[in-house]
Amino acid sequence: MTVRKMVPIVALFALIPLVYFYFFADETQSQSKKRVIALGDSLTYGYGDKKESGYIGRLEERVNEKHTKISYTFQNLGVPGQQSDELLRQIVKPEVAEDLSEADVYIINIGTNDLIKNNGGDLFPLHHEKIMEAKKDYLDHLDKILNITGTAGEEADIIVLGLYNPYPDKDSDKIEAYVDDWNESIMKEAEKHENVKVVSTNPLFKGKSKEDYFHDSLHPNSRGYDLIADKILKTYDF
Repeated sequence: MTVRKMVPIVALFALIPLVYFYFFADETQSQSKKRVIALGDSLTYGYGDKKESGYIGRLEERVNEKHTKISYTFQNLGVPGQQSDELLRQIVKPEVAEDLSEADVYIINIGTNDLIKNNGGDLFPLHHEKIMEAKKDYLDHLDKILNITGTAGEEADIIVLGLYNPYPDKDSDKIEAYVDDWNESIMKEAEKHENVKVVSTNPLFKGKSKEDYFHDSLHPNSRGYDLIADKILKTYDF
């Protein structure tokens, strides 16, 4: 084969990498990855869900179904029974702090155990002074938690879930009043910090049957966790 005939062939092979880069490289680069870290108690953990995924597992599935160019990885660090002071100790552990620094979004659901445990283990009867003292400590812990996560991920968004009344189908006006009070305080605390959005969960269960949406006296079942996941998706644009 003459040199003259070989030139077009060599040029053709030289163009192959360029053609690949033009058509495929941009698509590969656009497949960005984002990391979501969920912090909290048994509600974050997903206790009571037969699928053992809770609202975090449902979010991961639905968010990734929605997006084709972004892959979201959800890391669930929820600990059953955890209170806000224990979450505060958890996130300053070196191995957890390292994970926090890689997050693009945080989801924080904490406070239910602070309210219930400090009242004596349940909400019947209610002890006003204990609940008010517990709220004061809780807000102090929440402030520190938001400071730490906000510093670990300066550009990360923080989603804070409000509390809900675990007795939506009973005559629990007094419980409702305390839950509303804590939620208002959570909202005010969140407003002091940047990139924080509060997702209200209490309205989700009002007027709904306990048997249909709850696994036990506190934890949602699959249908209950569906409600929470849907509300987060409607409130925050992943």
